[in-house]
Amino acid sequence: MQEVNLALKECGLGLFHIRLLCTSFFGMASGVAVLNSTPYILPVAECDLNMSLLQKGVLNAMPFIGMVLISVVAGFLTDIFGRKNFILAGFTGLFIFTVISGTSQTYLVLVICKFFEGLLSATSFAPVITLTSEFCHSDIRDRVMLIQSSFAAISQVAIVLMSWAILPQNWEQTYFNGTIVLHTWNFYLFIMSLWSLTATILYAFLPESPKYYITQKRYDEARDILVKIYKQNTGKPADTFPYKNVWKERIKQEIEESSGPSAKNCGQMLSTGVHNIKPLFQKPRGLYLILLCALNFFSMLLYNVIRLWFPQLSTIVEHYSSAENQDLCAMLDAYTHDLGVRTSNVTVTEVCVPTVSGTETYINSVILGTVCIFPYIVTSVLVGKVGKKNLYIACCLISVGATLGLRWASSKVGFVALFSFDVSIAQMAKSLNQALVVEIFPTTMRTLSIAMVMTIGRIGSVVGNVLFPILLDMGCAVPFYTLAVTMIGTTMLSLVIPVKKK
Repeated sequence: MQEVNLALKECGLGLFHIRLLCTSFFGMASGVAVLNSTPYILPVAECDLNMSLLQKGVLNAMPFIGMVLISVVAGFLTDIFGRKNFILAGFTGLFIFTVISGTSQTYLVLVICKFFEGLLSATSFAPVITLTSEFCHSDIRDRVMLIQSSFAAISQVAIVLMSWAILPQNWEQTYFNGTIVLHTWNFYLFIMSLWSLTATILYAFLPESPKYYITQKRYDEARDILVKIYKQNTGKPADTFPYKNVWKERIKQEIEESSGPSAKNCGQMLSTGVHNIKPLFQKPRGLYLILLCALNFFSMLLYNVIRLWFPQLSTIVEHYSSAENQDLCAMLDAYTHDLGVRTSNVTVTEVCVPTVSGTETYINSVILGTVCIFPYIVTSVLVGKVGKKNLYIACCLISVGATLGLRWASSKVGFVALFSFDVSIAQMAKSLNQALVVEIFPTTMRTLSIAMVMTIGRIGSVVGNVLFPILLDMGCAVPFYTLAVTMIGTTMLSLVIPVKKK
């Protein structure tokens, strides 16, 4: 692995890494689209699907349930059978189920599709993170990973703009004598599927990770990839690559070991994979894994509750704000009361009119997504000087204050500013957590480690999105105080994050 790192240093940072980052943008956007498309269709589809507040929370949480069930298994198999295979399988399946979700006519069908979208998104997420990190040498890895993480914020802005352009339209098509009725939000989901389709096509033209090939003792293929990266980045011929003859003495051994029936090779790979992950559960790495899982549970709980409920809450503020200087809780309590009356009163004969997001909500969402980009710029500058641990602790402390401030937001400007600030800081904490996993755990167990940490984080997202509407029914202040307390606990836990010795 040290030889690969030295070879990547000779390759430098160039055209190949630009291709890699551009491709990973569509990969990250595909995952963001799975989660972010749901909040934008909640207001416009609440009458078509007859959704209550709790059903909206379940729909928001459903992709995370799929992610939880597959992440660890996919992470384990990715470390054994390669990053690229799972990336392509995940994005292809994601495209198919997003198209199916666009044809859904009932709440149940949409919920099931969202479950599989989450499952397939998680299949490709950890390999995308790992593949990018393993094409970067240690001196540039942190910055490249932060740039890739910033794609989540950029994707949020892009998806908001797409939502703004599509969802206010009044599109409706009827097929098979009214059996299938496609509304605007159905066409919106069809268009969202283009993210995963594009990611599938672009990743098909990228090579497998050379570090993965090294773990499988496929030295010749690893060397060929490094030579191609060198040629593409530097524009120099392969003969000038200082490591063009690296591992030649091992290639004969590789050919001998690769001979034999494929079933035997598959069994050997599984056996090697099990052997490689044993140190993951031994001291001290086992304790580090538990710590990072706990931190990610609370970080993603806050991040995904605030982020996924923002479009719905912004729509409520847009429709329930009055000339009086009402705070956020007064408006939320009024909405929950009206929604409860509407869903419980079965004798109502009036036509359901959804609380559709207006221009103000989309502008607010664009502001939120744009604000989320700036912390990555600051972090990329500070991470080498301050360190990941100190930045993570600072993020936790800031998020406590921002979350408490939401309870007392009494103006639209304050509401948007606090939500944007809170989401951006929580997103930065989530990205720093991923960077800590990449730093602490070696190649042979890296994807599995990321998958386990993300699995626990997604469980936190499920818990948060299901509990948020329940706590909201108890009183507006309850969920915000609860989120603030969880981040205080996260701050205390983050004090014991290990620091890698130089």
